[in-house]
This record gives sequence, structure tokens and C-alpha cells, in this order.
Amino acid sequence: MAAASGGTAWRARFTLVTACAAIVVAACSSTVTGVAVKAAPGIDDDSRSPVDVDAVLLEQSRMRAITGGGDDLTVIPTMDGKQPVDIDALAESVAPPCRWYFAETDTFGPDVEEFHKTTYQDPPDGALISQGAAGYRDPATARRAFDGVVDRIERCLESTSGRVLLGEATGTVDAVQTRAGDCGRDYRVKSVVLVEVTYCRYPDSVPDIVMANLLEQIPG
Repeated sequence: MAAASGGTAWRARFTLVTACAAIVVAACSSTVTGVAVKAAPGIDDDSRSPVDVDAVLLEQSRMRAITGGGDDLTVIPTMDGKQPVDIDALAESVAPPCRWYFAETDTFGPDVEEFHKTTYQDPPDGALISQGAAGYRDPATARRAFDGVVDRIERCLESTSGRVLLGEATGTVDAVQTRAGDCGRDYRVKSVVLVEVTYCRYPDSVPDIVMANLLEQIPG
């Protein structure tokens, strides 16, 4: 995937407002909030994925060591879940090709067998990082989900919201990364698992190390 041209550098960060998930784009003066809408409960009941995604995610102690956040790095309340979450108010605030950015049910697709995502904050540094993994029934299904992410990124970058949310994108056959200011998203497919790492205000080396450690947890 070819790198996209640069655009305005925007910084996104997560906040919590009365148990609602919100994302603030630093160049904007207003905060948009929305109720998180979860997929149907029991997404991993009777899972056909041969990989347990709970075993893929890193322990908090490892995340603290990798980020250098120590005790300051903590899980954001309500942002450690086993179901994809959609934030409708934010999705509706951007161009249609970019709505997946705030809709995990779209990002990871309809064939998810199991899912787990955890978001951490480091308030003294104003930093955020998340690790997520979706398990599918076979490698072909996981590959289709990854290809869907690549397609969504490409279409979003062609829209009016693309440069704001994604900045620029680069990729290989198994990986795709977006970078907008000091925030980014990384996706990688391995075996039956699609892995996502998102971050703000960390050097690229930190999400790279998190991703490498997550991939080591996936057999095959």
C-alpha cells in the first residue's frame, strides 16, 4: 500500500464523560460524546477460533515496561472489553467512508469469533495506547477481515475526513499503519488473528514493540 501524501497534523485523545466514550481532536474546540453501542452479548460463546485472544493480549506489567509508564499507566475504566464497540455519535460526525474508524463492528467485520481490547492511559504524559485482538475461524477469514481494513483505510483517505483521522498510511501484505500527528493505528494479521494497536503521544518504537510482543503470543 503506497504512502499517502501528508495532511494537517491532528491529535486525538480519549476521555471519559459520565461513562460515555469520547474522542477529542485537539485542533477542534469542542468535544463530541456518544453512548457506546456494543455488539450482541456473548460474542465468544461457542467460538470457532483456534486461538484464545485473551492469551494474545499483554499483561499490564508488560505494557508498563514497554511504554515506560510504570504505575502511571492504567486501564481506562469501561475501555477493557470483549465485544467490539461502536460510538455512533462520532461515526456520524465524519465522512461516511471513515465511519468505521469509530465503529469496531465495521473495522473487524461480521465474522469475529472472539474479541478483546484494552485501552491504557498515562495522564502525566497525556499518552494513550490500546491493544486489541480479534479471532476468526480460519486464516482465510482473518485475511478477509484484514483486507477489509486496508480497503476502508484507502477509501477514508480519499474523503474529506481522511487526512484528519488517518494522516498517511503505509503497509505490506500483512500489515498496515496510519499516522496522523503524534497518533497512529497499526493492524497486523497472523494466522486466525487480526491485531490492532492504537496510540497517541508515544514514539513509533513503542507501538512497534507492543505489536511485536502481541504477534509472538499467536501460534503459527
